[in-house]
Order: sequence, then structure tokens, then C-alpha cells
Amino acid sequence: MRLFGKQTLLLGILSLTFLAPNFAKAQDTAHRIAVVDVAHIFKNHPGIKAQVEKVEADLKAYDTQLQAKREELKQAAEQLKSFKVGSAEYAAQEELVASMESKLRLDMARTRKELSDAEAKIYFQNYKLIADGVKFLANHYKINLVLRYNSEDMDLANGESVIRGVMKNIVYHDESLDMTKGVMQYLDQSMKTANSGAISNQ
Repeated sequence: MRLFGKQTLLLGILSLTFLAPNFAKAQDTAHRIAVVDVAHIFKNHPGIKAQVEKVEADLKAYDTQLQAKREELKQAAEQLKSFKVGSAEYAAQEELVASMESKLRLDMARTRKELSDAEAKIYFQNYKLIADGVKFLANHYKINLVLRYNSEDMDLANGESVIRGVMKNIVYHDESLDMTKGVMQYLDQSMKTANSGAISNQ
């Protein structure tokens, strides 16, 4: 689903200097190839970071509420010890504890799924925007192929970082072929246009 007007977005994007000056010149060959660091965009784009941080804040707030509910359950279970086993009071309190525990488990499962779904939606929608940005730039610069790469530097102190570095599909590329910054600017413009449209519709 498009969140922005094509004409407005086109004018905004074309007004940006989104790629290195030598980019178009470097592509003046039979095979036009570019690269994009999708992970870098997800990690560093302010708009995406803000969306993820909101979900994380909601999760933190829920964890605080969850701790309070667990404390209530603990107190109810402790109170059970004050009643005589087999008494009406004991049976009533035991039923209350079981009900509280069951409700807490269901609430935990539902809330965590909602937050997980919200996070997945962020990545899903923004990946589609990134793909749109890649397609836009590729069409504009007549690029035939865009490869995903990882610009992360290897950290010898971090084994996983070293493994990711060794497993990189692209060992070397000319910097002028990197459209990552251009895609991030595409996201800036598309989100700005979407926000403007949302405000005008209110």
C-alpha cells in the first residue's frame, strides 16, 4: 500500500543529491550494478529507529506491569498458607490463585504476541519501502542488478562479527556503487510525505 503521492515523492527525491557524484559515471558500462546495506538502514535510519524504540518502550512498560502482577500472585499464594487445608477459605483462595495464574499466563502470551507482531510489521513495511527505494534509484540510474551487502567491520574480539565478515558475499566494491545513503534519503522523503498526508487528513 502506497503511503505517499508518486509525483510529490518523485520531485522530492530528484531534488536530493543521494549518490556519490561518480555514481552515474561509474555505471556507464554494459553491466550496471550497485550495492545496498539493508542492515545498516534498519539500524541507523531515524524513522525506523523511532518505531522500534516505541515497541521496546511498550515492552518495558509491560514488563513493569507484569512484575506488579507477579507480586500480587505471590502474595495471594502466600495468603493461602494461612488457611487450613480442606477449609472453605482455603478452597476459595486456592481457586483465586489458580485463576490469577491462568489469567496472567494468557495475558503474557497475548501481549508478547501483540508486541512481536508490531515489531514484525515495522520490519515488513520498512523493508517494502527500502525495496521501493532501491527500485526507484535503479530505474533512475538504469541499474540492472542491486546486491545486498554488509558494511560492518570485523571485530576480532567478537567471534560472531568475524564469522559474519568472513561469510560476506561481496568482498570488494567501489564506493561509488553504494546506494545505501540514497535509499535512506528516499525513506526520509517518503516518510515526510506520508506524515504530511496524515496531518492534512486529520
